[in-house]
Amino acid sequence: MKRLIALTIAASFTTVAFAAPETYVLDSSHSMPRFEYNHFGYSVQQSRFDSAKGTITIDRVAKTGSVDVTIDAKSVNTGSSVFNGHIQGEDFFNTEKYPTITYKSDKLKFDGDKLVAVEGNLTIKGISKPVTLTVNSTLCMPHPMVKKDACGATATAKVKRSDFNMGKHAPYVSDEVTLTIPVESIKQ
Repeated sequence: MKRLIALTIAASFTTVAFAAPETYVLDSSHSMPRFEYNHFGYSVQQSRFDSAKGTITIDRVAKTGSVDVTIDAKSVNTGSSVFNGHIQGEDFFNTEKYPTITYKSDKLKFDGDKLVAVEGNLTIKGISKPVTLTVNSTLCMPHPMVKKDACGATATAKVKRSDFNMGKHAPYVSDEVTLTIPVESIKQ
């Protein structure tokens, strides 16, 4: 009986040890946020940011965590250097005055053990708005190349350009923009 009690106590300490938060750093070569919008009804245009960095902290047992991501707005990549310069201007990202875009959250939502959403604040051009990211897929496992634990996810949200003082040409160029944020991160 004493041995059973000792094993039970040891097991409870093991569970507590697994409840510790884990911190992951974004792999910038596989974490390039994208945005898409309707262009005059002709087509849906897709562009991305080539540079993002940040950390994700998650406690899967307590179902808590945080997200802190910074996007280099000057790394916008539309596929056209002329258009890259145009949307970095004052009417849109105004990258001279606001060189970064941030997303910060300390509220992760779970459905059972599955991460389903992240509630946080998106800041563009110095304007912060609450944005909920819907997490469409997640996977955590040992990374076969770097030999460390890694987690990845793809999250989406819809925002309005006009909420961030970027509404020029709306409604011809859609005010609503779909954000897609693919993230791969390595445990520290």
